[in-house]
Amino acid sequence: MSASDLPQPLTPAQASARARDLCRMAPVIPVLVIDDLAHAEPLARALIAGGLPVLEVTLRTPVALQAIRAMAQVPGGVVGAGTLLTLADVAAAVAHGAQFGVSPGSTDQLLTACEAAGLPLLPGAATASEVMALLERGYTVQKFFPAESIGGAAALRALGAPIPQVSFCPTGGITPGNAGDYLGLGTVLCVGGSWVAPKDLMQANDWEGITALARIAAGMARKAV
Repeated sequence: MSASDLPQPLTPAQASARARDLCRMAPVIPVLVIDDLAHAEPLARALIAGGLPVLEVTLRTPVALQAIRAMAQVPGGVVGAGTLLTLADVAAAVAHGAQFGVSPGSTDQLLTACEAAGLPLLPGAATASEVMALLERGYTVQKFFPAESIGGAAALRALGAPIPQVSFCPTGGITPGNAGDYLGLGTVLCVGGSWVAPKDLMQANDWEGITALARIAAGMARKAV
């Protein structure tokens, strides 16, 4: 293996720049819980065909890492690992081809591991202090989580007013009914949502139905670009 094949470390500013680029690709990042590995490839194809190329696979099932590897082979997609909690999660995500990471919160160890591995991270924050701590480190793009449980779009509007340097991807309880409230905020680049890949459609292998949901999500208007 040559030096060029080794992971290239990222600074927080570089990680946030990459995260910003990803968030700008579509108004919705699907948050995916995959129980059946056979669903991974057709699900990725369905979502990408519908205009949602950035895919977050949560590390909540036994096949999640294998699903990341399979989905990463589908042309036109950018596949990341969600629910990164530990250093082992980061190493496994990178080894299986994840191109970005998402975490519900952040720790110094997790941030350092992602930076060293060259894995762009969308770190979670729920309070002004957490947002400020990440900003102090250099993270200007963050995940607002769990969005609906901590006050929804109104809370994010209030939080963003004194900290306009930070842009967000709110996740947690986002639905087609409230996504527009978030996307209408100037600090919101995109939202994360699971509604575009409902379990019943996956179990029925209804990939056309998922593509239709993705097209609707991809057409959602947003204020920040």
